[in-house]
Amino acid sequence: MFSTTRRVEFRDTDAAGIVHFSAFFPMMESAEHEMLRSLGIAVMPPRHAEPRHSQSQDDPNTENNSVVTWPRVSAKCDYLSAARFEDVLTIDVSISKLGTSSVTYSFRFHRSDQNRDNQSKEQVIAVGTIVAVCCQLDDSGLTKIPLSDAHREKLKAHAVPANA
Repeated sequence: MFSTTRRVEFRDTDAAGIVHFSAFFPMMESAEHEMLRSLGIAVMPPRHAEPRHSQSQDDPNTENNSVVTWPRVSAKCDYLSAARFEDVLTIDVSISKLGTSSVTYSFRFHRSDQNRDNQSKEQVIAVGTIVAVCCQLDDSGLTKIPLSDAHREKLKAHAVPANA
């Protein structure tokens, strides 16, 4: 499991000072990107100048001289408790499923030990999932492709058992 923290910004809140439901989706995406970067997996590698054959043959972020990217095909978030302006949230990211070409990320938002009420027990705020599909991006568009062995091995570092 990968963990990161994020302080709730004013822009994340509604008129009552509570995190707006829509703010959780960019937080999940940001945490996912942070996790991928920690594994050495580019979210969207820069397009290299032609010809692309100058890229390393061992680079898992390219496939057949094309860029590998991860469009989302599903996103869900369930809200369990309120988070407020300036709360520090811990976001746990794990991989709950590695498919042939898809990755299912699970997210758990919880308030840090230093919450507003100084409670020692952490409060779960929200849980969510994002499903991303491994695609090849080239001049003709996106094409779904199987996860490379290199990507699969790296992603297993944050995979959780199916019954966990």
